[in-house]
Amino acid sequence: MPFSLPDSRPPRQRKIIHCDCDCFYASVEMRDNPDLRLLPVAVGGTAAQRGVVATCNYEARRFGIHSAMATAQALQRCPQLVVIAPQMEKYRIASRQILAIYRDYTDLVEPLSLDEAYLDVTDSPHCRGSATLIAEEIRARIAAAVGITASAGVAPNKFLAKVASAWNKPDGMYVIRPQQIDDFVAALPVKKLFGVGKVTAARLNQLGAETCLDLRSWSLAALQQHFGKFGGRLYHLCRGIDERAVSVSDERKSVSVEESYTPDLPDLAACGAQMAQLLASLEARVRRCGAEGQVHKLYVKLRFADFRKTTVECVSAVQDPVLFMRLLETGFQRGAMPVRLLGAGVRLAPPAPGEQGMLFEV
Repeated sequence: MPFSLPDSRPPRQRKIIHCDCDCFYASVEMRDNPDLRLLPVAVGGTAAQRGVVATCNYEARRFGIHSAMATAQALQRCPQLVVIAPQMEKYRIASRQILAIYRDYTDLVEPLSLDEAYLDVTDSPHCRGSATLIAEEIRARIAAAVGITASAGVAPNKFLAKVASAWNKPDGMYVIRPQQIDDFVAALPVKKLFGVGKVTAARLNQLGAETCLDLRSWSLAALQQHFGKFGGRLYHLCRGIDERAVSVSDERKSVSVEESYTPDLPDLAACGAQMAQLLASLEARVRRCGAEGQVHKLYVKLRFADFRKTTVECVSAVQDPVLFMRLLETGFQRGAMPVRLLGAGVRLAPPAPGEQGMLFEV
């Protein structure tokens, strides 16, 4: 057998693009009705039906309006807000156009929602192999073919590409090159880390970690002691390390939302008081990915103060708040102690043969 030296070459650096259309639903509505462009616009349910905002344009965001906010609250902040009912088929048509553009450059496309996706262009022969030029070309083609703007981030991994895509929004792009990772991530606020919500960010700040550079002084064991399994994720992310590959699956099996609480929720009543906001966020997210007709099960997830987890589910095609509350009661009784994390979600049935399935996931 011929002798060969082991391959000592470092692994090839990935080239990841994260593309995210700017206020997608609202942008499509403004495209079709240019009179809306200078007005505050939200797409979502009506206040009379206790609806929530699915998305809103940047004019509306100046009033503090955001997705998952109750429409009634949004109208209180901005009485002149134009609220438009979602027209999902129109958005799906635009989404199909966008997905087709992505796939002209690579087969490695991971959809996240109707307007957002990761692309692995490491081996793409287009634009002389330049991820930056590919992202610029994709943004130009979306503007020309679909009539809306998209922002993009280019980086060696998914975490950084997603951060970068929001850096110059709207209608912007940002590139993080391999040699820039360490300095870029060191200055990044911990709230920008993937999976860190308001509560975790506040807890990190209280512990003295405002930036990723601060967090790097923590050992892996210390982070795991404070944050459990997620501590290991924090240890790597604050160093700009993310080994997740772009997944080409476009079949979404569930949609969920969750929130961590500091201090812990002390009892069932306190958990119940948080469910309304969770369910409003869940409704907006299900609507955002066009999955209303695929709901098959409801579930509630709890993580107790001792880090034990439990999930309770039931069959239902409707997101019924009463059923969610019953699931919450059952789940809470399994631990009967303060709760540090609460989540709600739906499991989806595959579309019937011949029906258009979900193009993207959230």
